Amino acid sequence: MFTVYVLYSAAYDKIYIGMTSDLEGRLLSHNELGVKGWTVRYRPWRLLYQEEYEDKSSALQREKSLKSYRGRMFIRSLIQ
Repeated sequence: MFTVYVLYSAAYDKIYIGMTSDLEGRLLSHNELGVKGWTVRYRPWRLLYQEEYEDKSSALQREKSLKSYRGRMFIRSLIQ
């Protein structure tokens, strides 16, 4: 199972879109364990949205669509 997820940093008004097969571990990495990378600078992150897929190619396709202009507008509509 693969999860496409969207993280939101309210402190910096930033969005992160990713895909993983271990959502719990990935969230831990984004918020606590990671020591370098883009997401480390904008902590804390909260899970805003997620979708699950059976195969990796479908998940990657959805991740790409969420990173498009339309996808980002959809994500911004979830933030209140």
